[in-house]
Amino acid sequence: MPHAGVSSLFSGGAVELSLLGLVAVLLMALGDYLFLSSRQTAAQRERRRRLMINRTGRMGDATVSDVRDSVLYYSYLVRGVAYTTSQHVSDLKELLPSDTSALIGPAGLKYAPGNPANSILICEEWSGLPGDSAVSGKPH
Repeated sequence: MPHAGVSSLFSGGAVELSLLGLVAVLLMALGDYLFLSSRQTAAQRERRRRLMINRTGRMGDATVSDVRDSVLYYSYLVRGVAYTTSQHVSDLKELLPSDTSALIGPAGLKYAPGNPANSILICEEWSGLPGDSAVSGKPH
């Protein structure tokens, strides 16, 4: 008689254990799905970076030295340190003047106060570029 009770206990426990295992697998699959679907693309991360610098950045002066293949090359000075960098602007082409050679020369920029190497010349809501940029000098 004790043998029958032990056997029913193990079979009931096995079913519960199987159900718990199944629930665990489903929760892990759901977690993977949520994690992967919430990841941002590189373009989304870059847009978020530009907008953050626009909102929290400090203004300064830059010199645009070249414009090639949707990339603006520029240099600037912050607290005695010279920076030379570039900004890829293919997502912002509609905000640039038709004659990109007019961009070469002095411009305004915004940079992150805690990391002056992190800077922008233009974003969706602001532009420090010369010429007839659609958002030039207009903070939103």
